[in-house]
Amino acid sequence: MYVILLNLAASVALLLWSIRMIRTGVERASLPRLRHALTKISHNSFYAAAGGTFGALAMQSSTAVALIACGFAASGMLTTASSLAMVLGADLGSALAVWVFLLPVHAAIPVFTLIGVAIFLKAKRGNLKQLGRVLIGFAFVLMAITMIRESVAPLQANATIGNISGYLVNDLFAIFLFAAAIAWLMHSSLAAVITIASFAASDILVPPVALAMVIGANLGGAMIAVGLLWTSHRSARVVVIGNLIARGVITLLAIILLNFVSVPNLSAVDLAQVCVLLHIGLNATLPITLPITKHIISLSERFVPRENSDHQNLVSFLDDKSLNRPNLALACAQRELVVMFENTHVMLSNVLKLFRDFDPDLVRQIEKHESSIDKSHYELKLFLAKLRRQGLTESQNKKTLEMISVANCLEEAADHVSSNLVMLSSKMAKSRRKFSDEGMRDLEQFHDQIMANTQLSLAVMTTGDVEMARLVLREKDRVRAEELRLQERHLERLQAGSHQSKETSNSHQEILRTMKHINAAISYVAYPIVNEAGDLLNSRLAATETRSSSVGM
Repeated sequence: MYVILLNLAASVALLLWSIRMIRTGVERASLPRLRHALTKISHNSFYAAAGGTFGALAMQSSTAVALIACGFAASGMLTTASSLAMVLGADLGSALAVWVFLLPVHAAIPVFTLIGVAIFLKAKRGNLKQLGRVLIGFAFVLMAITMIRESVAPLQANATIGNISGYLVNDLFAIFLFAAAIAWLMHSSLAAVITIASFAASDILVPPVALAMVIGANLGGAMIAVGLLWTSHRSARVVVIGNLIARGVITLLAIILLNFVSVPNLSAVDLAQVCVLLHIGLNATLPITLPITKHIISLSERFVPRENSDHQNLVSFLDDKSLNRPNLALACAQRELVVMFENTHVMLSNVLKLFRDFDPDLVRQIEKHESSIDKSHYELKLFLAKLRRQGLTESQNKKTLEMISVANCLEEAADHVSSNLVMLSSKMAKSRRKFSDEGMRDLEQFHDQIMANTQLSLAVMTTGDVEMARLVLREKDRVRAEELRLQERHLERLQAGSHQSKETSNSHQEILRTMKHINAAISYVAYPIVNEAGDLLNSRLAATETRSSSVGM
């Protein structure tokens, strides 16, 4: 029995890791572009749900899409209702992913593995390398499913297991709650349902128990995002609580109905298919709630207390008592940097609204965040100066310098927002000038791209992931090229004689330049990580010594 449990635990661990591997590959290859695509299509609830479905299928995680949607809600890029629609669509996408993984394609495992490894090892371009990662992850998912079935196969003839499964039929609600807890602990409803379906296919579970577990896993999947975002911005919490309400109502109705329905005896193969169809059916009912998402949000807001903005950002993580323990002190400084980053993100996410509809209250909020950043910047420098007196190692001294450099860049980015962009919005409001529709769309598109890079940079700072750091620097180059393209589009509008473009020409070009500088400042966080990995050139100049020699000759 111990060997069986060990094999089962290893199989589930491989399943979780391989699903994460697929998500990592997709995120590293195209997360900024995926975020931008989701924002462009998500101002209508139906398209937001469709985008969420596609996003969850691509990333193999409804939770990952929920985090993106809640980020949009927190930044004001999407309404909470549209963000909820995206999350509901993501639930369906995750359910469809279960169906894909349980298709009879296990014979293709060697093919996926060989192609994936070959691409990953030989590819020069980052995106192609991530395609290899995704293929390897897909092969490992199929392998893990096979391992789960093989691990539990010896239990089929075990009378004790059969008796336990038969006894559980009498308490389906407890099984429902147990499965919800398992899905939450696994942090993946996708993995939980695949595991349950694999158990069902191995004839370990009787039909009512298997179906109750699938229903419970759906509830647990909604709880994952609630736990991850419980301390986030109120708008983000409203969205995930709304999703929990929608899924909670549907799953409770389903488990109640299951207690009153006579489930026929099914073969193991048929039961596994019914589990998948039930999972898809439960999540397919969620988009039906799209017309009432505003009502769900209104109900959700009653459970989420309003924040007192006057008491935000008052806590400092710089504890002088930690100075005699350098590693702990560096961790405190890192947490303070995260706070600075989050404040910069909020400032940047809100500032473009001022060009659509100037709001003095929003200006005051931005100024409060800048004051908080200035305070953190000043206190962080003093804290690290004190820490450097403690006799640090060479690597610890290097880390303090890197932190100060990142803090300087974040303060610079915040200053660009408050001093340049806010000032420009105020001037335009006073002169009653507005950008042309095309010009505003260009700015919004560029702003979305900068916001995606900001979130990616924040992830790099908190994880130290080298691949993601490389992606940040690639996106930085893409932003520079995009700024040139948008400047050219503006000149074309001027050539066409657009009156609005002429009136707002200086402001439009200044905003593009400023946002490019903000992106460059925020992207700095990736440089120390990439440099440590040995991937950073000392100069962009090619063959400097050769050129000098040629000139001398």
